Amino acid sequence: MESFRTEIENPIVQKDIIDLERKIALFRDGKIDDERFRSLRLARGVYGQRQEGVQMIRIKLPFGKVTSEQLHRISKVSDEYSRGRLHITTRQDIQIHFVSLDRTPELWAELEKDDITLREACGNTVRNITASETAGIDVDEPFDVSPYAHAMFQFLLRNPVCQEMGRKFKMSFSSSDKDTALSYLHDLGFIPRIVNGERGFKIMLGGGLGSQPHHAELLSEFVPANQIIPTTEGILRVFDRHGERSKRLKARMKFLIKDLGVEAFLKLVEEEKKALSCKTFEIDTTAFDGPIPDPLLVAPKVEIDDLEAFEAWKKSNVIQQKQAGYVAIGIKVLVGDFYTDKARLLADLIKNYGANELRFSLRQDILIRNIKEDNLVFFYQELKKLDFVALGYNSTADITACPGTDTCNLGIASSTGIATELERVLAAEYPQYANNQEIVIKISGCMNACGQHNMAHIGFQGMSINSGKLVAPGLQVLLGGGNLGNGQGRFADKVIKIPSRRGPAALRSILDDFEANANEKSFLDYYDAQGEKYFFDLLTPLAETSNLTDEDFIDWGNADNYVKAIGVGECAGVVIDLVATLIFEAKEKIIFASEALNDKKWSDAIYLAYAGFVNGAKALLLSENQKTNHHAGIIDLFDTVFIETNKIELKSTFKDLVYQINQNEPSEEFATKYIQEATDFFEAIEAYRAKELANG
Repeated sequence: MESFRTEIENPIVQKDIIDLERKIALFRDGKIDDERFRSLRLARGVYGQRQEGVQMIRIKLPFGKVTSEQLHRISKVSDEYSRGRLHITTRQDIQIHFVSLDRTPELWAELEKDDITLREACGNTVRNITASETAGIDVDEPFDVSPYAHAMFQFLLRNPVCQEMGRKFKMSFSSSDKDTALSYLHDLGFIPRIVNGERGFKIMLGGGLGSQPHHAELLSEFVPANQIIPTTEGILRVFDRHGERSKRLKARMKFLIKDLGVEAFLKLVEEEKKALSCKTFEIDTTAFDGPIPDPLLVAPKVEIDDLEAFEAWKKSNVIQQKQAGYVAIGIKVLVGDFYTDKARLLADLIKNYGANELRFSLRQDILIRNIKEDNLVFFYQELKKLDFVALGYNSTADITACPGTDTCNLGIASSTGIATELERVLAAEYPQYANNQEIVIKISGCMNACGQHNMAHIGFQGMSINSGKLVAPGLQVLLGGGNLGNGQGRFADKVIKIPSRRGPAALRSILDDFEANANEKSFLDYYDAQGEKYFFDLLTPLAETSNLTDEDFIDWGNADNYVKAIGVGECAGVVIDLVATLIFEAKEKIIFASEALNDKKWSDAIYLAYAGFVNGAKALLLSENQKTNHHAGIIDLFDTVFIETNKIELKSTFKDLVYQINQNEPSEEFATKYIQEATDFFEAIEAYRAKELANG
């Protein structure tokens, strides 16, 4: 390990990495508890994933900017420490999965050789600062916001005011009033302004998605550019001091502002002025102001084989820059996943024939910038060799999706599987939407909205559906959300729940009805004119669960029957208490019970379900400060505390429900019934637990 330490030039970075290495050793030796270690590794981009024994590594890339050298470095790390797959996130990060915890310090050290950090990519910190991928080339922008996003990133990295907050904090910089970086759903969102010749920003405060989306409040129509960092520091100080820390569901900035009120919150920010590290902060933009560098090599002249295909691609995927004679090229990346073999070739392409820069987008795509128009034919031919010329960049056919049940602990249903199928449907049946940039489709695997489903025109949220016998993967269909520009947006309505396998049919119904009845209205005007009830009725036939087929119990992208399995999420770097840990362990028992059932081990399946019942009950009793020292006591006390008081409703007493275990012979029929009842029990106690946490 010593060799990688000595190769790190920056002593602060070296200390960070050595600290991670030491804490891993202490954790392995049992000298540091999991709770403390989790907080440390999350703040260093090391995130536990669904699969046991491996980590997801999130690479923090401010406003998505990447050079050829950095992309080569990321590819090398992915090949050496992972499986060669790169995943672009909706925060313009790159994630790599299936990494051994013990190798994360040297992985980080390798990345730092090209100025790439993991620091504060996860955890209760300021997450990656995002920006419009067109910043600096946008024909509508008043000025390039890139240097301001970069300065904010540098100022806050390792800053003590934002290392261990109650929850994560998200920021964005939009390039123009179109607000393509979605300021209204961020804790802080910046939109550029020039007032009387002075650069500054309109600032939106306290937005957020998740299970309770909240539209950001207007902080100010104009804050001078040299005040945005002091303003941000003051806000972070107040959030760090007054934000909720115990109840995860109430810990985001939006709840603090709701509790205090905007005026009271800003009064607290004002009171912090004296303590700020700077009263003004002048931001140097010179590194971003120079001319576009010429390519290293002269692009060879090539002939187009299929002129029609080239023109279709040009119309769909090429953006005219504000710089005369230059264009940007959009690459649509299916669910944000691409591989290191292509990444290396792309890195060489932008290094030799471009301006050595690309940016990852909020919609999980790639934008190659500053390409001479004269070289466009050459780039088309080269990108075609990489299969990077799929039509529909930034269009309806360009669906955003979080990783869902592929790797995320919180995933309830597959996001990437249904996204892949919906993109196939759009390409095959609705090719006209490859150039439609009005309708946005987004998918999340759970209510936490990493796929931003609840701000989309058409959104899908993964969930489970109880058919009465088994649990099927499901989708909540949401309609009517969208970005309105200039800091304004709207959140989608939850219209109806359907089995996940019927997602394509739902999309067909919505688009067919839109084309038949919109009468040239925009999608949002069409939705408002028809009303939520209209779409509920339209999709109701797809919600029927009495006619499910075997296929409905297999999620997209999977071969086996669906099992609802939610782990402990880490996307907020939360403190995991004993109750949450016990619930997680109890739910694992239900998963294991289902596996035993599939293996025809009836007795094992029944007993594992019993263990799930008891451990789940124990967890909820602990949340009420009730303790017992044996299973019988837990079963009796659960009835006393929760059933007899009507806090939780079951079809029988808990005692009668659980003690079926010693009143039935082990059989497939009883095992199936008992596991289903255990699953239903968990839905009841989780609903109760969520309500209690929300109510404080």
